[in-house]
Amino acid sequence: MKKVLGIGNALVDILVNVDDAMIAGCGLQKGGMSMIDAERKRALHAQLQDVPQVCATGGSTSNTIHALARLGMPAGYIGKVGNDEMGDFFRSEMERFGVTPHLILSDTDTGIATTYISADGERTFTTYLGAAAEMTANELDPDILSQYDLIHVEGYLIFNHDLILRVCQAAKAKGLLISMDMASYNLIEEHYDFVEMLLRDYVDIIFANEEEAKAFTHKEGVEALQELSKYCPVSIVKVGKEGSFIQIDGEITKVEPIKADCRDTTGAGDIYAAGFLYGYLNGLSAEETGKLASWLAARVIGYVGAKLPDEEWKQVPVKQ
Repeated sequence: MKKVLGIGNALVDILVNVDDAMIAGCGLQKGGMSMIDAERKRALHAQLQDVPQVCATGGSTSNTIHALARLGMPAGYIGKVGNDEMGDFFRSEMERFGVTPHLILSDTDTGIATTYISADGERTFTTYLGAAAEMTANELDPDILSQYDLIHVEGYLIFNHDLILRVCQAAKAKGLLISMDMASYNLIEEHYDFVEMLLRDYVDIIFANEEEAKAFTHKEGVEALQELSKYCPVSIVKVGKEGSFIQIDGEITKVEPIKADCRDTTGAGDIYAAGFLYGYLNGLSAEETGKLASWLAARVIGYVGAKLPDEEWKQVPVKQ
C-alpha cells in the first residue's frame, strides 16, 4: 500500500465548554478568533485549569494524516513541537493511531488551538502557534521523504517560502507526488506569485474551497476547476452544500453532497482530503473517491472538533 507523509503546523486542539461569563472574564469576544502569544496563552489556560478539557492532535495536515491512518493507510507526519507535556501528548496520540511522527523539538511551547464552546453552541477560538511557527527549511531531513510515496503539504505553511520550496524540491527529487490544500483565500492573495509557481512546477494534487479557488483563478465552480487543471493533473474544488468537483487528467466528475446534520465544520476539508487521497492512491474511480471523501466530511461535521469517534470509523464504506 502507498505511504503518505504530511507536513504542517503541529498543534494540540483543546475543547472546553464554558459559559458567557467565563468568555467575558477571559477578555475574549464571543464567536471571535484570536491569535495569541505565549504570555496570553499561559494566562488563559490558568483560568481554565479547573474546567474539564478534551484534547486532541490538531493542525490541518495533522487531521488529514490522522484520518488516513484510521483508514488503514501507512502515514507519517513532520511538524515542530515543544519539549513539553503537550509535545509528548502530540507524539503519543500520533503513535496511538498508527502515525509515524517525525517531530522536531523546540524550547518554545507546543502550539495550542483552544475552542471555547458556549451553551448555545457558539464557538470562540484562540490560537497560539508556538513551536509550530518556528519550523525552518534547514530542519527538514530529506531522507525521511524516501520512505513515502506522497507528501501532503499544509497550505498554512505558504508564508514560509523557504520551507515549502525545500520540501517540494526534495519531494520531486525523490519521486514523491505532492498534494497541497490551499488553506485560506487570504494566504492565496498575499502570496499569489509564489503559490502559482508551486502549482506550476511542483504540485500534483490541489485541494481548494470556493473562496480559495476564486482567489487564485478569479473564476468560480467548474470554470475555476478547469483553470486549476492547467497547473495540476488532479484538482478538487469543494463547493460546500453543493458537493465538490474533481478533475483528474482533464476528466471532470461532479460529486453530489451527502446530507448531514451540521454541528461544527472544523476539519471537514481536512478529512475530505484524507478520503480523496486514500481513494486516489488505492486506485478507486473518481466517483468512488469523491463519495468516500464526501461521506467522511458529512460525518465529521456532526461532531464538535475535527476527529471522528471510533464507532464512525467502523462504518466507513471501504475495506480496511
